[in-house]
Amino acid sequence: MLAGLLLHISGKVQGVGFRPLVWQLAKRMQLSGNVLNDGSGVEIKLLKPVAVQALIDAIRQECPPLAQIEAITQREFSWLEKPQGFAIINSQQGEISTRVVPDAATCPHCLAEMRNPQDRHARSPFINCTHCGPRYSLLQRLPYDRKNTAMSAFALCPACEKEYQSPVDRRFHAQPVCCPHCGPELFSCLQDGQPQAVGDAALQQAVAALGDGKIVALKSIGGFHLVCDASNSEAVARLRQRKSRPDKPLAVMLPASSDLSQYTRYQDIASLTELLSSAQAPIVLVPQSDKSPLSPLIAPHLDEIGLMLPANPLQHLLLDAIQRPLVMTSGNAANHAPALANQHALSQLATIADLWLLHNRDIVQRVDDSLLRLTAHGTETLRRARGYVPDVLPLPPGFNQRMSLLALGGDLKNTFCLLDQHSAMVSQHFGSLHGLDVQQQWQQNLQHCLTLFDCQPEAVVRDAHPGYYTHQWAADSGLPVIDVLHHHAHLAAVLAEHQWPKDQGPVIGLVLDGIGYGPDGALWGGECLLADYRDCRHLGGLPAVALPGGDLAATQPWRNLLAQWQAFCPDWQQRPEAAILQTQNWQPLANAIRGGINAPLASSCGRLFDAVACALGCATQTTSWEGQAACRLEALAQRASQKVHPVTLPLIAGTSGSKLNMRVFWQQWLDWQAPDCERAWAFHDALAQGLADMVHYHARHQQIHQVALGGGVMHNALLRERLHHYLSPLTVFTPQQFPAGDGGLALGQALIACARRSVDPSPETGSHHD
Repeated sequence: MLAGLLLHISGKVQGVGFRPLVWQLAKRMQLSGNVLNDGSGVEIKLLKPVAVQALIDAIRQECPPLAQIEAITQREFSWLEKPQGFAIINSQQGEISTRVVPDAATCPHCLAEMRNPQDRHARSPFINCTHCGPRYSLLQRLPYDRKNTAMSAFALCPACEKEYQSPVDRRFHAQPVCCPHCGPELFSCLQDGQPQAVGDAALQQAVAALGDGKIVALKSIGGFHLVCDASNSEAVARLRQRKSRPDKPLAVMLPASSDLSQYTRYQDIASLTELLSSAQAPIVLVPQSDKSPLSPLIAPHLDEIGLMLPANPLQHLLLDAIQRPLVMTSGNAANHAPALANQHALSQLATIADLWLLHNRDIVQRVDDSLLRLTAHGTETLRRARGYVPDVLPLPPGFNQRMSLLALGGDLKNTFCLLDQHSAMVSQHFGSLHGLDVQQQWQQNLQHCLTLFDCQPEAVVRDAHPGYYTHQWAADSGLPVIDVLHHHAHLAAVLAEHQWPKDQGPVIGLVLDGIGYGPDGALWGGECLLADYRDCRHLGGLPAVALPGGDLAATQPWRNLLAQWQAFCPDWQQRPEAAILQTQNWQPLANAIRGGINAPLASSCGRLFDAVACALGCATQTTSWEGQAACRLEALAQRASQKVHPVTLPLIAGTSGSKLNMRVFWQQWLDWQAPDCERAWAFHDALAQGLADMVHYHARHQQIHQVALGGGVMHNALLRERLHHYLSPLTVFTPQQFPAGDGGLALGQALIACARRSVDPSPETGSHHD
């Protein structure tokens, strides 16, 4: 027997060009042995002698762009026969048996080939290699072989086959590999679906249509986009009218060569460019430039705008040709799930699009564009999807038991979570589950992921709200059900991404959102909590105020202003600000509030923002998208130049818990007659200071030095910044990798259920309530 060494590399190392890298390094260092994919990573067997540290250093330094090394271990190994040279061995488990790679933006090498008229990949809308291209969105089943993807219908031509089989080639075992001769075909059409042009001619037809102010439905990688000229206000207005999207901001895709300073006031252009140009290629929220060439209808009455760069070859070809910014918004009609199939897009978008630019490769998994923001405290994720999913999160220390759980999240901004072994996979964003077609799409994706990741959950975890679709789905699943409180899940998600150990003890939590189910049916939305992964105790928060008309309060801000003033401002009718309510039929609603008729009490921070926005006249009578009034209020506050104000939100602490004194706030705020932007800033600042005082009070009493921030209101950049200011010197955990809002709920639910079942892992016959 011959002495050898076995290296094992774990992480995201399969299907990303890792074995060819090892093969090339072994050839360079004249090593003998082999490399293969095993059930948990990459295994390298080497014949001694080996300069092992030099090899490991080279692997880390030259790691493929999409790979992530988590650990490299080594042990002695004995060869029965002397290996001849170095070989890549095919794994019996297939190309990927443990990790699925997210879709990745087109790499610089592929872009150079696509733009080179002499290259055989010239102007290929589907060019890709091991370092880039679709993965998750076209995967039908594991192992990750071409036959198990949407590329199975496209046979490789001899030239592509040669690249696919060569370890020295960048396209070695790149499953979506193709060229214009053997790949999918691009075509343009009208609503009848009959091709008008194919290939490059179809692309040019779309370019001409966009130049003429038309709307184009574009089939992308993980879904459809509706596209128009972002500098043409008539085109943008037409898109808004046809899509029934009057105010919600629209994402804008810029040509790769754009001068970003034209569009944003953000100072660190280098960091912004790096994020926009990353393999994830997200939409990034940035402050709008006052001199932007974009239509003012892109993000009306808001301070921020969502910018992105092309993420796939077809988008690059389109932007290269038109050389102007384009609206790139979701390809769906109002209140419908985004289209995935050609026929679905032709029918659903018939009253919106003027032209369709399609291709004949199927979309297997819906993957929306991810949405991020750069902040002084790190990158903040508002929507996690393309480029990030299905990357997994390792479980925090102490979660070392083997169990499988399915957590369903909430009904808004939905994601679900599969927890298996030592990691958690949070799905792509699905949005609201209120529509039947969205529910069907969600169910299909859920079943697909359970099969894809071979997850057989022992229990299903749901939000405690009995009215949620996910709540009822869990009841019908046939699995043991675990109920988790909404705000506890928000906090656990933040702890999980910061790898807070399971048995480290509790933290102070501050969770601010619109509404969530609390214990015994209480409606929470502005809470200070003491929580770990298992338990959650209420310490204090905003006082509960009526929601006049129930769900209507979430869309009509004036109802919340009336409720606040009824509760805390007995003289509100004598105030000049009362004029904004005098136009409404407020008297019957005031009687309903006093009688408790369809006016449940809720400590909602989101509805407080709506009330202040209404008082300042920056909220519409009926909002058309969630968070509209609050976002306009923040934009107004960002224009303030004077930051000194007399407004406070004092803490009232008692044996039954702590509350913020809204009566004092409204009295001071209404008495202070300053410009609207300064009053908007004062509200954000006073709220942050009042909440921070509450956290400091309980941190002292509990002798805790860590605070976790969660809930959708935490996506308010100004409030978050002021909270960081006032919470010093506490250690502040903020959501970064996962959304602060409901997009992170499923992760928190899964960790709470896992922590509880590790204490009593026996199957449950009924529901476990938080």
